[in-house]
Amino acid sequence: MKDLDNIPALMAALGARAKAAAAELAFAPAEAKRAALEAAADAVWAHRGDIIAANAKDLDFGRDKGLSAAMMDRLMLDEPRIQGIVAGLRAVAAQQDPVGAVMTEWDMPSGLHIQRVRTPLGVIGVIYESRPNVTADAGALCLKSGNAVILRGGSESFHSSSAIHSCLVEGLRAAGLPEAAIQLVPTRDRAAVSELLTMTEYVDVIVPRGGKGLVGLVQREARVPVFAHLEGIVHIYIDKAADLDKTLKVVMNAKTRRTGICGAAECLLIHRDVINSIGKPVIAALVAAGVSVHAGGALSEIVGTVPATEADWGREYLDMIIAAKPVDDIDAAIAHIRQYGSNHTDCILTEDKAAVARFFERLDSAILMHNASTQFADGGEFGMGAEIGIATGKMHARGPVGAEQLTSFKYLVTGDGTVRG
Repeated sequence: MKDLDNIPALMAALGARAKAAAAELAFAPAEAKRAALEAAADAVWAHRGDIIAANAKDLDFGRDKGLSAAMMDRLMLDEPRIQGIVAGLRAVAAQQDPVGAVMTEWDMPSGLHIQRVRTPLGVIGVIYESRPNVTADAGALCLKSGNAVILRGGSESFHSSSAIHSCLVEGLRAAGLPEAAIQLVPTRDRAAVSELLTMTEYVDVIVPRGGKGLVGLVQREARVPVFAHLEGIVHIYIDKAADLDKTLKVVMNAKTRRTGICGAAECLLIHRDVINSIGKPVIAALVAAGVSVHAGGALSEIVGTVPATEADWGREYLDMIIAAKPVDDIDAAIAHIRQYGSNHTDCILTEDKAAVARFFERLDSAILMHNASTQFADGGEFGMGAEIGIATGKMHARGPVGAEQLTSFKYLVTGDGTVRG
């Protein structure tokens, strides 16, 4: 473990320790896992000064690397954000333990009683960029669901993630659980990622959380199954039956509350019938708030906009930029989203129930919203306490991935000397 130059040996050691810890965690008492997360929350708060000092080093690194303002915001930790990390840990601790929960059960004419119960996946590899709070979220959710985890944070958040990880280990130690249940790759070397993606002997699933480049790399190179968290190319369709006040409120929040998160709106589709009555006031409000609006069609005539190009459709800005385009009707909006979306989160603003039903029925994004800010695309806001990511694929987990989504199941079959005829 100390030889950081020998990456294959380093990662194999992490894998072996994780696999041994996972075997123990599979039957760890719910109370022990809860106690570990509560103790970790206490440790994060007690060491908040150390975490902020470590984060300052990461912010310096980010500035030197030329990170955008939005990416620097994702990276930054202050006391309120550390309070958020603590609250997230406590929320996961308070959740019902998913392991061993009976999903369904039934009796067969043969006399067999069959139960389908939740069971951990085993060892999870989480690869993420920038946001150091993912260290706590991912560690907590994996522990809650009885999984060991190997965390590989972004190079930008190296010091912050290490400081937070130390607090998680402190929690494990206090509860008498194996410290290898939550491990952090102790190097920035990219070779560690390549190793993690091919460790089929030790790792059961990989969860990538980051931009298109990271997710694409993981999908190309992984030999371990992947829960893909693809980019958030989030659309808001403003229907002809939209309410102006609600639309202004939702669009402004969806774009400007935090531009660097995957639930931030990136493209507005505006029904041509309401360009003047709703489209213009909304775009004027965005421009006034400092958002650069890349507008197509008739919208490009609105003062303060810049002309959109083909490159603006299907783009995740993660910045104070939004694309905007007029559409003929709801079907044109649906067609645009199907062509350019990422199946992450899409929203319709309307008072027409039939339009909502059509939007919900004909799009297959992991999250579809009506008259609500897309910034709610978050496991915490879904009542999951935290999330490990938003899965945009269709295999196993989809949408916010919380503790329950990090389990599989097994069948428990009981007879009474029952034999098959």
